Amino acid sequence: MRLRKPMLDIEDITRQVLHNCDISDAFHAGMFSICGLALRLRDLYKWEKGLPAWEESDSAEVLEWIEAKENQWEDYTENGFEELIIDGKRFDPFDTVGINTVLEPHQLFYGAGYARSLKPTFFLADIAEKTSLGGNMIYTLGREMARDLLTIPALTQDDCVVLRQESARYFVWDSIVYIKKSARPALKFALDSCGLKNQEPKALQPHLTTILAALKESYIYHEIGELHDTDFDRKIWREVIAAFPHSPVEYLARAVKDLLADTNQFGTLQHIIRERKTASLAFYAAFLDGLAKEFFPGLLTSFQEFTQTSDWSVIDQAVSSGYKTAKQHAELISDLYQEGIRKDDKKWAETEIQKRLLGK
Repeated sequence: MRLRKPMLDIEDITRQVLHNCDISDAFHAGMFSICGLALRLRDLYKWEKGLPAWEESDSAEVLEWIEAKENQWEDYTENGFEELIIDGKRFDPFDTVGINTVLEPHQLFYGAGYARSLKPTFFLADIAEKTSLGGNMIYTLGREMARDLLTIPALTQDDCVVLRQESARYFVWDSIVYIKKSARPALKFALDSCGLKNQEPKALQPHLTTILAALKESYIYHEIGELHDTDFDRKIWREVIAAFPHSPVEYLARAVKDLLADTNQFGTLQHIIRERKTASLAFYAAFLDGLAKEFFPGLLTSFQEFTQTSDWSVIDQAVSSGYKTAKQHAELISDLYQEGIRKDDKKWAETEIQKRLLGK
């Protein structure tokens, strides 16, 4: 006789995770700009209300919800994160291995870690699919029952790749709607490559799933590239992030790590080149921004040529060049950081890294 697994109190687990989400948001909302916080609050509102990414509620209603959320945060400012009690056992909220050992048989996945500026982040979601790709375990998640302010489409956790489909929908829609004018030609090329000729936001709404399909593998291979990256030592990278949170050095280190993940032999762009994924390449060019764009200007120049010639060799050359640049930057950051440790002067390391990579 086959024994049934005892049922978990999913509502109680969700409540506990949401509680820690609120604590994290209460302590770290100030890390965002006013516009950045407004965007994240709007996404959180849509998620909480079960709205599609493109639906905008009445402004007064949203503002009332935001005020209630901020009042709620004020109650948490003295609180630390609480342990999760699952099936009668207590877990540290960052014990993802222990928690998922209990949850996975019930098709649930728990995420916890530290994101940009070392903001703690938590989520709980249904497991839609579990697969293996090149020896890497891939979790594709469905409905999210708990999440915080961060709309993260994909991540690595415990040496696995996690694709958050629900968050990805909000993330991609925002990326399209708020894209910079200079990136619109690449976005148009990407949407044309998906067969989407009418590119007005309303016309794109029914096709968001098609757009996500073109981006899904890009997200997965970025995380695989990050797992396989050996050019920016993971231990040193984490030390740099921890030493200089919410600073230009943290953003530099993250941008370099992301560029290595995209350009190494396991990552996004090599996969795109191998499989000749035109739409994925165009989306990559459209969404390339910030320091990554500054460190990787050859990709956009080559993409312009590609739109006229469909010559993949120019993309391959640009990716190889971008990889070399990222590797050099990783070595420089690592060397300067370690020299700062030897000098017992992290401020010197911070100043030198910014001077050498940002010119200031």
